[in-house]
Amino acid sequence: MAVIGQDISRAKGVLDAGELVAIPTETVYGLAGNALNPAAVASIFETKNRPSFDPLIIHVPSLGAAENYVTNIPSPLRKLAEHFWPGPLTLLLPRKSNIPDIVTSGLDRVAVRVPDHSLSLDLLAQLDYPLAAPSANPFGYISPTSPKHVNAQLGDKISYILDGGNCKVGLESTIVGMEEDEIVVYRLGGLDISEIESIVGKVTVKSHSSSNPQAPGLLESHYAPTKPFILGNLNEMVAYYQEREVDFAVLSLSQSFPAVPVGNQIALSPQADLKDAATHLFAAMRTLDESNATVILAELMPEEGLGKAINDRLKRASTKG
Repeated sequence: MAVIGQDISRAKGVLDAGELVAIPTETVYGLAGNALNPAAVASIFETKNRPSFDPLIIHVPSLGAAENYVTNIPSPLRKLAEHFWPGPLTLLLPRKSNIPDIVTSGLDRVAVRVPDHSLSLDLLAQLDYPLAAPSANPFGYISPTSPKHVNAQLGDKISYILDGGNCKVGLESTIVGMEEDEIVVYRLGGLDISEIESIVGKVTVKSHSSSNPQAPGLLESHYAPTKPFILGNLNEMVAYYQEREVDFAVLSLSQSFPAVPVGNQIALSPQADLKDAATHLFAAMRTLDESNATVILAELMPEEGLGKAINDRLKRASTKG
């Protein structure tokens, strides 16, 4: 298994050698490699078993550093960066030629963000290259929000995990770009749409893609447990599966079910706080996936605020090819 620690110098040494390190961010843990080293980036795809047509996000320590890798930052997107970086915002920007094709899957834009985590920012500040860092999990599975999640899934494939504790946001970043003069949200995430619109006005939200996505993390089937994950009316589904004596688990916003064993049900936020629910989503999905249940039953969140981003993840977790 990988060593877990807070030694930034050790992490830098591993990365400088062209190898991979798991790093903490406020959203989820990332599987990081030198974004300017095509072999290191290829190792990310190989380690995650990630399709090569699914582009990666590069992480930099500041807005100024981002300008080393993009040709320009349109004024509305610069305003967003100035307001929300460091934070759970990724900008899709025209790339410079120093960004390898493998990072962007050959597309003309690169996804860039400044993570809001002191350890990773300290690490990035010591590097003379950005880090390509998708979520540190096997492709399509639940994203990791703690070092132990990473170690359980990829600990036999990487040597070091930079321990930044549990992620405080728990949902991947919101991805924003522009098409002509229109501001487009390509992926719902940890930054609420209303916060973005308070800075730049109305935006367009584009749905995810089933193949050849324009931005990272847009494939239709994603974030999925290994067990069947069924969305619907929990009261009806609980009654249905109880009647058939099926071992099931329940993931709700705030409900509890007296007839369901305590270890087989998780309420994401007893106070029905959607920000709190987002923080706990992936850890809860993982816990129930590791339970003795044969199927996981879940409900959609209120379609407001971060509930929209949570529902995006829930719907893609329930998609079966």
